[in-house]
Amino acid sequence: MAGHGEGEDPGRPHLPDLHLRLRTELASIDEQLRFLLAAMDRLQGLLDAVVSISREVELPDVLHRIVTTAMDLVGARYGALGVLSESGEHLEQFITAGLSEQERAGLAGTGLPRGLGVLGHLIHHPEPLRVDSIPAHPSSAGFPSGHPRMDTLLGVAISVRGEIYGDLYLSERRDGLPFDVHDENMVIALASAAGIAIEKVRLFERVRLGAEQFQRLLLPTLPDLRPFTAAAIYRPAAEPSQLGGDWYDAIPLADDTVAVVIGDVVGHDLKAAASMASTRNMLRALLFDQGNPPSAILAQLDRTLHAITSNPVTTTTLARIEPEGPGWRLHWSTAGHVPPLLIAPGRAAEYLFAEPGVPLGVDPEQPRPDHDRFLPPDSTVVFFTDGLVEHPEHSIDVSLGRLADLATVYAALPLQEFVQALADHHPSDGHDDLAILALRTPHP
Repeated sequence: MAGHGEGEDPGRPHLPDLHLRLRTELASIDEQLRFLLAAMDRLQGLLDAVVSISREVELPDVLHRIVTTAMDLVGARYGALGVLSESGEHLEQFITAGLSEQERAGLAGTGLPRGLGVLGHLIHHPEPLRVDSIPAHPSSAGFPSGHPRMDTLLGVAISVRGEIYGDLYLSERRDGLPFDVHDENMVIALASAAGIAIEKVRLFERVRLGAEQFQRLLLPTLPDLRPFTAAAIYRPAAEPSQLGGDWYDAIPLADDTVAVVIGDVVGHDLKAAASMASTRNMLRALLFDQGNPPSAILAQLDRTLHAITSNPVTTTTLARIEPEGPGWRLHWSTAGHVPPLLIAPGRAAEYLFAEPGVPLGVDPEQPRPDHDRFLPPDSTVVFFTDGLVEHPEHSIDVSLGRLADLATVYAALPLQEFVQALADHHPSDGHDDLAILALRTPHP
């Protein structure tokens, strides 16, 4: 009669069965862990993408970053963002990424997509769209000549303040698989963050524009300074909240003489801007006394400011240019300001280094030095604020050297183009506002 082996419990599972169940359970746990790790990687990727987008402060950079981060997030070979017109009926911008130079060349001259086909489907039906075969989709209208082959598509609308702003398109996963529901969910989440980033940067631009307009209202329009040519430019700080205290001014005096000033009030707020305006107005009233040298005028201004205002420390350079023989004589005094830059005909740009004096608002009893320099005809003197040259990663001497090189390169340009070039290619990091005032003596 058959029976169980001696000592064997009939209620216990056989040992090989236990091993099999254990391996099965471990395999299931391993699969779940891999799934969780993949999910964590996706979430970390999404977080990194959101942070990356939110760092941008210029709208074109934000839009391009949205496309490239979405591509990275789901491993797409191609990406695009179509910005809708105000009517929402067609595309007015189309930002692309992933195209090779050859593919871009093949599409040259085709213009913006017209919002037809599968792209148009998302415009008119802004629900997430996942397509495994673009040519087989009912809305497909084919590709223009030279367009790379694309089969798969993932499209998601981007909304800003409840309005559809545009559509994000991704095509061709690098692993050759179609987009899946996980890709769709990730891109939907990214699109939500993208809408917030777009709204933030648009607000940023409005605030910056308002600050810049306010600052410009405080700056003068240069008068007719004949026989001299003059040009000036102002650029606000990169941060929209950073109202600046930079200013410039120029006043024609009698006998073909002109007074020019450049200055920078310490601080980046409304008080700095207001202090700049009051300092400029006081100085204007003092400039008409041609009997006093620039140092005496700055000393008088410093005493006046000290007596009747609580204005912050200010750096400035005051100069007067008057006829002398075949050329002109530059007289100037500096209150802690960066030196003027001189470009004489046929010579490289050079700084007029001299005793700078102390800034206004430090010690009104300190003596102020005067300096002078002969200017031949067709000389250019450039007055500027330190926002043009300050960079945290470079010494001031390095930045001044770069600016002098730029001035030498662009010296032959008409004066307004010259100051524009300096402002466009300046060696600073843009954290501060900047002002440039250039004056050119007449041709011989």
